[in-house]
Amino acid sequence: MSDRPAAGTGGERYVPYSERTGEQSHVYFTRDLSAEGLRKAFAKVSRNITGKVSIKLHTGEPHGPNIIPRPWVEALVKNDLPEASIIETNTYYEGGRYTTEEHRKTLEINGWTFCPVDITDADGTAPLPVNGGKWFTEMIMGKNILNYDSLFVLTHFKGHAMGGFGGSAKNIGIGCADGRIGKGMIHRVEGSNDLWSITEEEFMERMMESAKAVVDHFEGHIGFVNVLRNMSVSCDCEGVAAAPVVTPNIGILASLDILAVDQASVDLVYALNDSDNHALRERIESRHGHRQLTYMKELGMGNDRYRLIDLDNGGKEISAADAVKDVVPFKAE
Repeated sequence: MSDRPAAGTGGERYVPYSERTGEQSHVYFTRDLSAEGLRKAFAKVSRNITGKVSIKLHTGEPHGPNIIPRPWVEALVKNDLPEASIIETNTYYEGGRYTTEEHRKTLEINGWTFCPVDITDADGTAPLPVNGGKWFTEMIMGKNILNYDSLFVLTHFKGHAMGGFGGSAKNIGIGCADGRIGKGMIHRVEGSNDLWSITEEEFMERMMESAKAVVDHFEGHIGFVNVLRNMSVSCDCEGVAAAPVVTPNIGILASLDILAVDQASVDLVYALNDSDNHALRERIESRHGHRQLTYMKELGMGNDRYRLIDLDNGGKEISAADAVKDVVPFKAE
């Protein structure tokens, strides 16, 4: 008999809104993919982003083509968060961000030079408790995460080679865990020589437990924005090797509820025409990525039902189908 927990099932299946139960959260939406659109979205989740502020952002591999445009983030920082620091951790895989020295060079290449960037595991690690998890009682993070009072999670929503999709929960679940111990706990079966030996539902659950440790640590002083633009099926960790973008741009979503913002992001992708969402939908389902959402709900991290508020039209409540009805189908240039 093994003492290992059993992973959940069903991560390959999209759960329609009509099958969800529970309370509703607010998710704000704008089609304005610009610096001003980002600032508009941030304003809806900024009220408790106080004290010493960190911004968790995937800064990308060298010359990454799909990351959130640097000028958008620079405008946000200079106008709304002038004392904030971007936070990152070193990577689990070898590449342009594997060591702190390499990481610093990549940050300069990609233009993240307009505010401090704190590589939080550069000088060590710290544990954060995982409350109610089945895989972990604690997750090992970059220790400098403890130096901040608030966290703004700014995420480029896209596909992911192992997670199916990368939203806010992936951004902090993987992105705050330190590059060697914490990320290894999520990705690798203890004692295995395969660095990537944990996949599908178990991987999603481990990643979500790590994300929960971060959300719980900031106790309400946290907000989430997902940018649905340049959505390759590949994560930004693949840099210039990322698969071509074939999914149309949609807009920006913001919420104080991590589950709601990631669920709404998936819902908007699924509301696109089949020809426009096929690649990303297949990536999510083939990796059993929907388990991210169902497990967040089981962990009590938020609601998968929400009111979608249209910031472009006076705060009117709309459906996912309404949000994407005027999306321009993707055309390769």
